[in-house]
Amino acid sequence: MLVSEILRVKGGTLFTVTPQTTLSDAVMTMAEKDIGSLVVMDNGELVGMLTFREVLLTLQRHQGTLGDAQIRSVMDGHPITCAPNTDVNDVRRMMLEHHVRYLPVLDGKVLAGVISFFDVAKAVLEAQNFENKMLKAYIRDWPEEAAG
Repeated sequence: MLVSEILRVKGGTLFTVTPQTTLSDAVMTMAEKDIGSLVVMDNGELVGMLTFREVLLTLQRHQGTLGDAQIRSVMDGHPITCAPNTDVNDVRRMMLEHHVRYLPVLDGKVLAGVISFFDVAKAVLEAQNFENKMLKAYIRDWPEEAAG
């Protein structure tokens, strides 16, 4: 299974911010949209990711307040990315090795979407369920041996 298949099922809604966006505005967007990450874009190019991890670290550093920080000062400026033709097994390995829950998908330099650990787990589970159904149907339809 490829990342492009997950994106096709998930849909193309993307939420982006600029490096100049305040962290408090970004947190409001994340809460309103019930999302765990925002892609940081500048002049049409991916420049970073903001996830709850960065928000929580900022809260810890500032004794529970976000202050007036801009995303540029707290974002992951070098996010791990993948391509639409990346295999899901490679994505799982990347997410585990780099301890990331959200992966921007780049088609060249164009942002194609973001996949989450949840998206990957859901896709893998659905693929396994489909395979199980096919195997059970095959076993159920197994031809009986002729009596000899």
